[in-house]
Parts: sequence; structure tokens; C-alpha cells
Amino acid sequence: MSRPVLDDPHYYLRNFCFVLDWLTARYAPLLEGAEAAFITAFHDLPEPARALLVRMAMRKGDHFRHHRLNYPEIGSTAAAVAPLIEEGLVVRNVALSLPEAAPLMSSADVSTLAHREGVTGRSKGDRVEALIARCGMAPAPFDHWCASATTEPLYTLTCSEILLRLRLMFFGNLRQHWSEFVLAELGVYRFETVAFPEAARAFHCRADIDLYLALSTQREALDAGESPNALLPSVPEVAADNAWLTGRRDRLLYQLGLAAQRQQQTETALAAFEQSGDGEARMRRLRLLEKQDPQAAWVLADTAWAAPISEAEAQQLARLRPRLAKRLGHVLVPDAPPPATPSCTVTLPRSASVERAVAEAFTTPDAPVVYVENALFNTLFGLLCWDALFAPMPGAFFHPFHHGPADLFRPDFVHRRKALFDQALARLEDGRYMDWIARMRSEKAGLQSPFVVWGLSDQVLDLALACIPAAHLKLIFTRLLHDIKANRAGFPDLIQFEPAKQRYRMIEVKGPGDRLQDNQKRWLAVFARHDLPAEVCHVRWDDSDKGDP
Repeated sequence: MSRPVLDDPHYYLRNFCFVLDWLTARYAPLLEGAEAAFITAFHDLPEPARALLVRMAMRKGDHFRHHRLNYPEIGSTAAAVAPLIEEGLVVRNVALSLPEAAPLMSSADVSTLAHREGVTGRSKGDRVEALIARCGMAPAPFDHWCASATTEPLYTLTCSEILLRLRLMFFGNLRQHWSEFVLAELGVYRFETVAFPEAARAFHCRADIDLYLALSTQREALDAGESPNALLPSVPEVAADNAWLTGRRDRLLYQLGLAAQRQQQTETALAAFEQSGDGEARMRRLRLLEKQDPQAAWVLADTAWAAPISEAEAQQLARLRPRLAKRLGHVLVPDAPPPATPSCTVTLPRSASVERAVAEAFTTPDAPVVYVENALFNTLFGLLCWDALFAPMPGAFFHPFHHGPADLFRPDFVHRRKALFDQALARLEDGRYMDWIARMRSEKAGLQSPFVVWGLSDQVLDLALACIPAAHLKLIFTRLLHDIKANRAGFPDLIQFEPAKQRYRMIEVKGPGDRLQDNQKRWLAVFARHDLPAEVCHVRWDDSDKGDP
């Protein structure tokens, strides 16, 4: 695909045509008669008609007033819309209910209608609510509601459902809209080239698409305020071998459980959390059971303690189990306290950045301190594991413009790529990792990645590779892979390098009143347990130079 340029006023149309060609090449067997017919009809339309249809698809809603479809590069709206009407992709002057008509009306239009119907209201929204109460929901011609539209056509898209399916197949989700792609200056970002073999397609049959849409409909109903109690029984089942859709179902059940909990539908919340395989669902269920049925909570907590889903869950269980034990009269064998992390306290002049103040105070000519936070280890990990992260897997990549795999935070992300991650980590054992990272820095420079921060200087990366032992990197990367979502954050703020001694130390900075977060505590405990050099620096501000007021 050639890079779209803003000098081309139809570049959004070129991008949309790319989408259709992409889907046709990769999903032809899944494009049922309606979608295939739409694609054929679209390509046969005159350019102004195609451009207008894309403009309408990018806008919110399905209904459009003639005067609001004014695009210089398209020309006459009446001429452009005529082929769309002839093809049945657009219809004129459908009847609308007042809630459908109101978004198309100006405040003046609503005021005119309110005056005619004898209702009042301070704002447009207030007047619309009063009008709906007065006039009801029955559809009527648009000019019945809007006096200024007596001679103005109203156009309605009839192909929205087809466009929705095509959008889902291209993006792999319904969060992204056409405007995010067809209006994008794609040349601003550069993306990794990923193979798209048939086996890596996210949707293998139309039933997969139907199931995704069914789950999305349930989520929309939940967001619209429908009772979780009513929705839970109709959550569709997913085949056990479809991990991608199973993950979406698990997340829906988790959201249902949260909504039920907020609405005090406790039994529904417990059932939803129990059915969900989401990583956070078990702890939510445990906290509910702690209040409702402590004995059941104890049994579940015991099971969870024997095989926690993640370190975060283990950390939360360590807080919950003593409470339950005390309430039920059980005796817990106290766990060994985590190894202590060295700490220091420094007094520094006030600064806008406490981290940079510590970095300046600790830096020496032979041992620079750099503010890296999460960027350094994530970047090294992203470069070392580049081929594993961008491996074509079902549900990972839907189009050529991904910043990273769509399944990055799914529980099975690492398992599905285990052999590739094992190969990447093996480079740390046989010494190939430095050459590999240097090669990736050169070959992939500037490509989008969920881990690599290209703004991190080559000097910092070179210092890191010279000072941090490969065994330490392997330990950090292995733990990161255990829970990517939780563990790619929480690294210490600063790192100090001593290249002459091939040493380093990590420094977590806490200003006055700051406390360690849970993910920071977990990383520091790992560092202490394995003798990796890390410490916490507590900062006090030196206000001694302040004079009396």
C-alpha cells in the first residue's frame, strides 16, 4: 500500500479500498453473499459516490441531513448520493422517532418544536426529554420534527451491519472505528511486517464472527444499564479450543460480576465470577465470599494459595487468609518474611522532579545515574524477544498496522509462543544476546512495539549490556513473562552504571509521603531474593534556606 499523503484529498477512500482488498484476499470464504455483494457494488460505484459513502461510514449514526454532507473533494452531494440510493446503500427520508431525530436537530430546531408542542426546558436536552414525554416514540417524517428541513432530504445508510462486520474482521475488535484508520496518515508510524498465514486468522468461520458480535451485544446491553441478573443466563458458550473468544467471554463474565456486585446482586456476582476464567475473577469472588460465607471463602482461598494465578493474586491472598483464619479460629503457620530491601534516606534541595534530583545527587564521573523507570528492561526484553512477540498466531494480528499482538495480555499469550521465548532466552545463556539486540536495534529501528522505547539512547542501552549480567536479565525477563500485564511495570526509577567495574544498581525513589506500590514491592522482593542490586531511596526536602516570612 502506498503511503497516503494529505495532498490527495481522497486518501481516506484509498485507505478504505485497501481494507476491502485486504479482507477479500484473506477472508474470502467468510464473506457471505451480503458482504461480497457490498464489496463488488462499492468498487463499481463512481468515485464521488464511494467517497461519500466512506465519509458517512466514518460519521456517528446512520442518518444524515443533506446540508451536513458538504465535502469539497466530493462536489455535489446530490450527484454523489444518487448512485448510492440506486444501489440501495442509502435511502431517503425514512421516518424517525424523536430520540432518533433529536441528534440531527439544532437547538433552534428543538426550540421551535418545543414552542409548537407547548413544552419548556432550560437546555436542548431538557426540552427533548419533555418533548418525548409529550409526543411519544412513534416514528414520523423528519420534517414533522424539524421545521427547517421541509425541503431538505434526509439520507440513511442501509449497510451499517455489513460495515460493522467488515470493521470487526479488519480490526479484530469493535472499539476501533473507520475514522481511526481511513483518516490516519499511516506514514507517521512504521509497523513490523507480520506474516498472515491462513492458520493465523482470528476468524475461521462465520460462527466465530457471530459469536464475537453476540458477546459484544451482551456488553453493550450491560453498559446500557440492563440488569446483570437478566444477562447472565444468556451469555453464549464458546468452544474450548477457541482461546481468543474464550478470553473475551471470560472478560464479559467478569464485567457482569462487577456490575452485579455494584447493584448488590450478590448471587449473580458470585456465579459470574465463578464462571469467568479472567485472572481477577477469583479474588473478586473470594472477597464476596469472605462477607457472605467465610467457610466457603476459606476453602477457595486454600485452593488458590496452593496454586495462585499470579504473583499479584498471591500477594492479595497473603492479606486475605490471615483475616479469614482469625475469623474462623484457624491457626496459620506464618510465612517467612520477604527479604529486606536496602534503603537510604537523603536530604535534597526542593526540585520539580524527585527522581531527577536523586539522579543528579548520586551521579559521579565514573558512575552515571539514569532515569529509566520501566523503559530500560522493557526495551531490552522487546529487542531480545522481537521474533516471539511478532510471531503470527490466531487472534494476534488482524491487519498490517498493529503496534503489537492483540493477545498480549491473554493468559495463554506466552504458552502459545513458549518455544520462541525459550529460544530468545537461550541467547542470554550462550552469549548471542548482545549481537542479537544490536541487530534488532538496527533492523527494527522506529518500528512500533509494545515494549521498545526508541527514545532510549544507544549509550544507555550499551551501558546496560556492559554492566548487567546476562543471568540477571534472564531472571528479570523470565519473571516478566510470568505475568506481562502486571510485571512490565513497577521497575525502579533509576539505574546507576559503573562500567569500569561492570556493575550496576537499581534505585527506587520515594519522595515525602510516597509509598511503594504493590507491583514495586513484588519486583523489589524478587531482586532481594536473588541478590540483584536494588535499593529504595527516601527523599526529604531541605527547607533550611527558607527565611522567616
